Amino acid sequence: MTSDFFKYQAQTSPHPLAIEISHAKGSYIYDVHGKKYLDFVAGVSANSLGHNHPKVSEAIKNQVDKYTHVMVYGEFIQEPQVDLCKLLASTLPENLASVYITNSGTEATEGALKLAKRVTNRSEIIAAKNSYHGNTQGAMSVSGVERQNAAFRPLIPGIKFIAFNCDFCLQKITHKTAAVILETIQGGAGFIEPLNGYLTKVKQRCEEVGALLILDEIQSGIGRTGKFWGFENYNVVPDIIVAGKGLGGGMPIGAFIASFEHMSLLKDNPKLGHISTFAGHPVIAAAATATVKEILDQNLLSESLRKEIIIRKHLQHPAIKEIRGKGLMLIALVESPELAAKIILKCLEKGLILFFLLFEGKAMRITPPLTISDEELLLGCSIIIETIEELV
Repeated sequence: MTSDFFKYQAQTSPHPLAIEISHAKGSYIYDVHGKKYLDFVAGVSANSLGHNHPKVSEAIKNQVDKYTHVMVYGEFIQEPQVDLCKLLASTLPENLASVYITNSGTEATEGALKLAKRVTNRSEIIAAKNSYHGNTQGAMSVSGVERQNAAFRPLIPGIKFIAFNCDFCLQKITHKTAAVILETIQGGAGFIEPLNGYLTKVKQRCEEVGALLILDEIQSGIGRTGKFWGFENYNVVPDIIVAGKGLGGGMPIGAFIASFEHMSLLKDNPKLGHISTFAGHPVIAAAATATVKEILDQNLLSESLRKEIIIRKHLQHPAIKEIRGKGLMLIALVESPELAAKIILKCLEKGLILFFLLFEGKAMRITPPLTISDEELLLGCSIIIETIEELV
């Protein structure tokens, strides 16, 4: 299987981890040799309820027996789609009640950018340096790391970048600006939180000039930070929300959410202003609804904050310079990318899955399932500390 993997499957990095998976359950992934790995990454924040959660599996199986794809999004009334949209709306302020389900977070970003242009009749987009919003060309255009973008230019024109957490930079938001798109917590840059009311200031500036605020909640949303939406931590309400990753409980999904008034503009002039064949796939929508209900019903929001305290308490070592993030969206920073890579690979040998960040080489990602047990957290932390002791 390994040789076929490298021969036939397109590769996304020079050195993939190349573990051949047998099955996964709860907080563990098992390879074909019977070795089990404690998963501290959760599919890069996607497996909110761990692997093969019974409520999600049951929802998938029940829906498969009824119907799968029947029509492009928004034409037929399909109970799984309506249930998910209604449930998401219930977690939000009343003005954010119109949900467009997509196939992925990056497609949700595309839809949000299109909607902002349609609402404002403007084309300029302001984004943050060192941001990441996805990997299609529109999403890349508002992702602020040139070494990722350079090989694929020209991208979409009319994009300007500001520094995250820079109040002075907000003057770049003008009456020409359609929208400002920001990650609520910058992910790839190193889990950087907004400081000193920064997001509130951005929203205020947007209101002054008639621009919209798009917050990318693909990673920080769906309970990962201890609130259902990450922006709830920072006293701000965006005009458009972008969601993905953890929403599907391990299934591929995204969504962009806005007011009914704004979203209605995609219906006409032109018709089908945003259309997607498989968006809101009923099987995946059913999985997402089960995921969201479980997060809310099992009080996994407060559990994320309680488990953050456990991680911070038990990841104490002079080699760990800082732990950043909120809830179960955390990174541990060490002194060099080389040391981070050694720790990640050595932990993998010991049966603990950590991972890298896109743009911060000194970071080790710690984004386990929201359902991870205290005992599993303690085991993972002990493996990390033991590995650091061996290497340092």
